[in-house]
Amino acid sequence: VANANLLANLVPFTVIPVSYFLYKKHLSKIFIIGLFITLIGLVVLMSGKLNPNINNFKGDILAFITSIFYGLFLLVVSNIRKRVDAMTIIFISGFGGALTLFIAMFVIEGFHYPKNINEILPLVGLALVSQILGQGLLSYCIGKIDITLSSVLVLSQPIIAALYSYFIFRENLTFQEIFGILIVLIGIYLAKIGNDN
Repeated sequence: VANANLLANLVPFTVIPVSYFLYKKHLSKIFIIGLFITLIGLVVLMSGKLNPNINNFKGDILAFITSIFYGLFLLVVSNIRKRVDAMTIIFISGFGGALTLFIAMFVIEGFHYPKNINEILPLVGLALVSQILGQGLLSYCIGKIDITLSSVLVLSQPIIAALYSYFIFRENLTFQEIFGILIVLIGIYLAKIGNDN
């Protein structure tokens, strides 16, 4: 899970090169330094949990490919947000995603539907929390924040996961994890300063 969390959020490796080469986005030295400090902080935060090995190789590759598509999603949304409001984007992407997933499910696994309330509630939770709140707020923010800075802000997701684990599941935060969180926050702050210049 830690591998997937880190690799799937490496969207700056897609967003920043595309922004630089395709859209001629200028990147300041402070922004680049902030990005690298953020990445170092993530490695410190998650190094105790990361477990790269041959058994995880396929999953790690898929997680990294996810980050490429996630980055492309952010780039597309940032361009569409100049003309369309966030709720329209979230409706169209949600409807398109549901249709695509339905077809994939039907072809790969056959037709499934929830049979009781215990199977419906997690789906409703995913729809409300992940899709409407998570992707909806992300789409809204992308219209207000520069795309390269947004891609660095996405790297804060492992911090949020660590804090959720602490408060919801009572998992302890080690000194190393707290130190990693602080490094990530410093890196994001520097990237923000570099982006403003």
